[in-house]
Amino acid sequence: MCLLISMRLLFFLSIFHYLNSCSSLSTQPVCKDFESSALLQFKQSFKINVSASSDPSAYPKISSWNSGERNDCCSWDGVLCDRGTGYVIGLDLSSSQLYGSFNSSSSLFHLVYLQKLNLADNDFSYSQIPPSIRYLSNLTYLNLSMSAFSGQIPPEIFELSNLVSLDLSLNQLKLQKPGLKSLVENLTSLKHLDLGMVNLSSPVPHILANLSSLKSLGLGGCELYGEFPMEIFKLPNLQFLSVRDNENLIGYLPEFHSSNPLRILRLSNTGFSGKLPDSIGNLKSLIELDISTCYFSGLVPTSLGNLTNLIALSLSSNKFSGQIPFSLANLTQLSDLELFTNSFRAQTLSWLGKQTKLTVLGLGETNLYGDIPSSLKNLTQLSQLYLNSNQLTGQIPPWLGNLTQLTDLELGTNKFHGSIPQSICRLANLEYLSLTENNLSGRVDFDLFLKLKNLTALQLSGLELLGLNACNLTEFPTFLRSQHELKILFLSHNKIQGQIPNWIFNIGKQTLLLLDLSSNFLTTFEPSNHTLPILPWDSLLTLDLSFNKLQGSLPIPPPSIAQYDVSYNKLTGEISPLYCNFSSIVKLDLSHNNLGGMLPKCLSKLSNLEVLNLQNNNFRGILPGICMEESRLRAIDVSYNQLEGQVPRSLSNCTMLEILLLRNNRFYDIFPSWLGKLPRLRVLSLQSNGFHSSIGKPESSLDFPKLQIIDVSFNNFTGKLPYEHFQSWASMKVVNLTFDNDNAYMAADLSIRSAYFTSKITSTPSPYFGRFKNDFSYSLEMTNKGIKKLYQKIQDHLVAIDLSSNKFDGAISKVIGNLKGLHLLNISNNILTSPIPSSLGNLTELESLDLSQNRLSGEIPPQLLQLTFLEFFNASNNHLTGPIPQGQQFSTFENDSYLGNTSLCGMPSTKKCKISETLTQPPLNSKQGEGSNFPSKSDWVVIMMGYESGLIIGFVIGNNLTIRKLERFLKNFGRKQ
Repeated sequence: MCLLISMRLLFFLSIFHYLNSCSSLSTQPVCKDFESSALLQFKQSFKINVSASSDPSAYPKISSWNSGERNDCCSWDGVLCDRGTGYVIGLDLSSSQLYGSFNSSSSLFHLVYLQKLNLADNDFSYSQIPPSIRYLSNLTYLNLSMSAFSGQIPPEIFELSNLVSLDLSLNQLKLQKPGLKSLVENLTSLKHLDLGMVNLSSPVPHILANLSSLKSLGLGGCELYGEFPMEIFKLPNLQFLSVRDNENLIGYLPEFHSSNPLRILRLSNTGFSGKLPDSIGNLKSLIELDISTCYFSGLVPTSLGNLTNLIALSLSSNKFSGQIPFSLANLTQLSDLELFTNSFRAQTLSWLGKQTKLTVLGLGETNLYGDIPSSLKNLTQLSQLYLNSNQLTGQIPPWLGNLTQLTDLELGTNKFHGSIPQSICRLANLEYLSLTENNLSGRVDFDLFLKLKNLTALQLSGLELLGLNACNLTEFPTFLRSQHELKILFLSHNKIQGQIPNWIFNIGKQTLLLLDLSSNFLTTFEPSNHTLPILPWDSLLTLDLSFNKLQGSLPIPPPSIAQYDVSYNKLTGEISPLYCNFSSIVKLDLSHNNLGGMLPKCLSKLSNLEVLNLQNNNFRGILPGICMEESRLRAIDVSYNQLEGQVPRSLSNCTMLEILLLRNNRFYDIFPSWLGKLPRLRVLSLQSNGFHSSIGKPESSLDFPKLQIIDVSFNNFTGKLPYEHFQSWASMKVVNLTFDNDNAYMAADLSIRSAYFTSKITSTPSPYFGRFKNDFSYSLEMTNKGIKKLYQKIQDHLVAIDLSSNKFDGAISKVIGNLKGLHLLNISNNILTSPIPSSLGNLTELESLDLSQNRLSGEIPPQLLQLTFLEFFNASNNHLTGPIPQGQQFSTFENDSYLGNTSLCGMPSTKKCKISETLTQPPLNSKQGEGSNFPSKSDWVVIMMGYESGLIIGFVIGNNLTIRKLERFLKNFGRKQ
């Protein structure tokens, strides 16, 4: 009996022990003391600042963390613990309003079991990412985006080999030495990588195509260059790809297969080019395609209509031609459609109307004509409608008043007629309305606009934007006195004379962002004491006083200034040291005044400066070192001053520099070959200085990779022509066959950083808002076709060399014939000897050739007859002999081209040639070589000869001359006529 009781007791005890064990297993372990302590120390190392996070829903998660025996950190906001061990494995403090510095001793790095860490959208006060990050070796997810980190990304991050997701975007970080390639080699398990806005300054490594698990890749705004590896588009799992805002990154789209999983593709503002392949229609999962501001050309494929899941499509600012395909009517899920600024054929809007979910429609500059079709009535969700700069006619339809969601309506620069419909007053949400440059008539009832309470461009109460350009105003409108909330004021191209009144300083004193008074007849600020005031506007970003008659000292804008232009006035005095406080300035243009004195050394502190234009003043002394490391300067023009000494070597830090103009000063130096390291330099002018000695060899065969224009004329250079440099000037060897954009000019695209501008500059900027993102067009003075010429804008494809008026001697080497992109070549007024090389005949783009004032001998090579674009030729004052070539362009040159060569004969010279000297045109295609642009005999289909005029016109069909070459020939021929 006792044995039975004992056995039953043992059974119940074992059951109790089992149940107690199960109960213990079901209870989650509490947080470890050392981790709880580490989290509380981390909390104490930061402050809470509401402005540290941009998310409207942000809140301080750590504010609820408290110490105490019963307070388990596993229950704290943002903390995740392992259910089995109790260790902290996840920490999400994104958008937690954390503010303060981050350092390597942070207690965060005691949480060695962490697998996921999210600190995005905080403000860590531009700390560097601590190398101690290596201690978190279990991390699979790391997000530090938009949290004000700076400096080099530490290589210790590469040791986190378990990372599957890494997001370091939207910080002031850089990844160089080691770079992106090293990161990819070490983090081979990555599925998500976002380095947007991280300064990589490198090509895209091909090894990225080995990350077969990669689902998303964000490399936007990373200063990438070179050619984008096409294999990356074919990654089997890639759904998101963004390389936008890398201007120097080129690439092409591949053929896409139907298995491609891409959902979002962003290539905007890059150098991608070529055609949009028909196979783009195979990307059935695509919801966003943004290839705006690239160089794509050809037809828009109709297969785009197959992408029925598309929500956003932007093809704007490319070179697309033909018609907008009617198949876009199939894209009924579209919310955002932007096609503006292309070269589409004239067409109507008949394909539009079924896309009823559209909120943004940008069709500015798309060559539309006809009335606005009534099918647009269906687009009731539209908030932004841009139809500007087309050929639309008829009356503005009253039913536009039914699109009550509209905030922006841009109908400017069309051919609308009639009156403004009263129904516009129903657009209660309208903020911006443009009806400029139409044929509208009738009475404008301002009560119509007073009903639009959100209209900031026309509303008389709380007016923010006022544009009165070119209105023949002769004085400042007095109603401006009461505009205390004005943000934008345009009064340019009027006839306003005399003083700028003091009351203008009260206009938008705390709000004014942009003031444009350019192109008037303003003389002084009131009172006229020749001492201009410190301008009082607290938030002013852009001030344009150019092209007036302002006298006295330089007006001093507020420290907020980003773009400042007082060019073409009569200002005197020196640059005030206060100018060195303009830390945000992007463009400083003081050119064409009477300013003088020494340039302040502190100009080097202007770290955001992109354009510095000081030309045509009286500045003296040395040019200070204006380029520190990571300089953003893209254009420097100090021409026509009295600067002296050497060219400052600190210019080698200007790695963004595109144009450097030092002409007409007193510089005394040897040729600055060290400038060849600048990767973007396109234009270099050293004209009319004291540069001397031989130019010598380049430091590297890759020097001056982008150089298109060089002018070293009127100096004291000696020795041979710089043939070694000719061999390294790669951009001059390329013939530009793209004539679709002959009107493109070299310019710096400058932008102002402002929340107001960002909200207003949409996909199709208005004539006013377009001013906020200025293109500063580069200008240049050089000799062309024997005449000194000022290029107010430099054509983007222009290639020119001017080595004239120096002391170069010896022969003209045949290697100069490799520079096949040349349009202008001037080597006149030197001491060159020997014959003219026949290789000059290879320069088939040449429009001006000046060999005058040398000691050249021998005959003029008949190969020069191949220069069918040549408009100016001067070989005067040499020792040339023999017959002058006859026919082609040479029949248009006068005798002045050959004066001073007593042994030349033939037309237009009065000296006749002997029979043995008579020159005949060489047989077509003889000794031309395979790469010649000259047509073969079989290529000439029709030849018409005008014996009286001496002109020959050839219509060419064949492989040796492209259709574009033919078009350009006919275009130039027509211009000559």
